[in-house]
Amino acid sequence: MHPIFLSPSSAAIPLVLLTAKGLGPWTKDQPDNVKTLVDATGFKAETGKVLLVHGADGTIAQALAGLGEGKDGFALASVPGSLPAGDYALADVPAGMNGETLVLGWADGAYRFTKYKTGDKPRRLVLPKSVDAAEVSRQAEAIDWLRDLVNTPPNDMGPAEIAAEAEGLAKAFGASIEITLGEELETGFPMVHAVGKGSGQAPRFIEIAWGKESDPQIAIVGKGVAFDTGGLNIKTAGMGLMKKDMGGAAHALALARLIMGAELPVRLICCVPAVENSIGPNSFRPSDILKSRKGLTVEIEDTDAEGRLILGDALTRASEHKPELIIDFATLTGAARVALGPDLAPLYTDDDALATDMNEAARTTGDPVWRMPLWPGYEGGLRSPIADMKNLGDGPMGGSITAALFLKAFVSAPSWAHFDIWAWRPARYGRPAGAAACGLRAVWGVLRKRYGG
Repeated sequence: MHPIFLSPSSAAIPLVLLTAKGLGPWTKDQPDNVKTLVDATGFKAETGKVLLVHGADGTIAQALAGLGEGKDGFALASVPGSLPAGDYALADVPAGMNGETLVLGWADGAYRFTKYKTGDKPRRLVLPKSVDAAEVSRQAEAIDWLRDLVNTPPNDMGPAEIAAEAEGLAKAFGASIEITLGEELETGFPMVHAVGKGSGQAPRFIEIAWGKESDPQIAIVGKGVAFDTGGLNIKTAGMGLMKKDMGGAAHALALARLIMGAELPVRLICCVPAVENSIGPNSFRPSDILKSRKGLTVEIEDTDAEGRLILGDALTRASEHKPELIIDFATLTGAARVALGPDLAPLYTDDDALATDMNEAARTTGDPVWRMPLWPGYEGGLRSPIADMKNLGDGPMGGSITAALFLKAFVSAPSWAHFDIWAWRPARYGRPAGAAACGLRAVWGVLRKRYGG
């Protein structure tokens, strides 16, 4: 079980979840001291608000947590940071709310990245009987691992370390893994090699395979840029966050972990191109023309549009397996953040049925995604007069859309979904700043429903 979750304990403090409408009826049945406390503090059960009720001996007798209108399934994410360290017991899940989502919200808010400093004591939760402890633990562990990967600085999480994490994952679940480097990478994955060759740490291509070949085949692809300077088109701002540019790889590996941990009856292929986009004597240049694994040639307009290049080779490789579904995650464009902000995961797909399933899973899991248009009218902006295409659209507008259209040119599968995620968030709603899972639980919800029964 995930260490943030507990088996039943008599020492745990009762945690009472209350909606704004349910507060009044609940308060009427409470002792006078509780009624007085609720009135005196002005507690209205707003989302994320906490009220501690102390006993006669001064210890905490119970903790009240507000759910507002009861529509935010992830409302508990803000609660652990507002509570003293200790153990808390959630006895009941309010009617109409998803217990799995609520307790995963708690795990989200209780997470701390403590690799480089001493963390505070945890806020642990006794799960209600209605929640599948194995499933929520599996999800919480995968998400914590994802966040640890993204939060780790690039001096400790370069292409080699990403590959080592993938090797550990494959070993844990009996999967096969192949890592391609050097001349074989240059020949087989030329755009991955070109982007990463300027770095002191060699680029590589990681491929994990798991499951029976007779089962439905799905492929997951994740952008693994361990650090992004922008290359020769060096970034003028925002480079300090570029350790998170391997967030797509972290999402892909975490989703693979969920699939294998749940023994989903699928044949899984997970592809991660791992590079550092650095500046050096061998760095690729603006105006270079690269040949891709697919055979398409790409004119480089901007070396800071490198993620789509390595994903082009990765999506080509994933398509060669002939999966029925390809899903990719990438911290691809700032334009996506301008459009949707940090919390909404932009979804691109031509598959209306898949988009419907994603929206439904996003609603039930409290993990928001928003479908964006793969507008063919913008494909012209990717045309090059001297190559098959270029790696940047015309002008600054619609950047997330043109990036998705670039990726589409390398996909050959019945169904494909692309997530242009941020993999990060500021410190808001009581949740810690840093790495964040974006769209992961929604995608897992779709896969569980489709393949898990």
